[in-house]
Amino acid sequence: MPSYDPSHDHLLLFDGACHLCDASVHFIVRHDPAGRIKFAPIQSTLGRRLYAQHGLDPNSPSSMLFITPRGAFKESDAALEIARTLGGAWQLALAFKPLPHFLRDAAYGIIARNRYRWFGKHDTCMLPTPELKARMLE
Repeated sequence: MPSYDPSHDHLLLFDGACHLCDASVHFIVRHDPAGRIKFAPIQSTLGRRLYAQHGLDPNSPSSMLFITPRGAFKESDAALEIARTLGGAWQLALAFKPLPHFLRDAAYGIIARNRYRWFGKHDTCMLPTPELKARMLE
């Protein structure tokens, strides 16, 4: 079974069938030239195991999961923690942190529930580019 030690890297579990999620992964790759953030589709063996370990259903992915040395983050907290990790101007997104959690997650939930309809869906997980392949844990 693949292993992952969250004290070494930041790992983003994402829905590999979702076009919006793919675009988000490619955005992060472009804005994380140091390669701190690694990736695994929720549909992978490692992704399914870690997603379930954090109380989420890998058969019905409804949130990205960002696992870091600071903890595991989902929904809007994951997006904000990714911004913190990217650093620079992206940390301006942390201005949304004081908003009530239920409001941030409600907005996240609307997008998550409609992501396939609005952005499309792959029949299978995406095939990573060589650059992304080097950052995929599985």
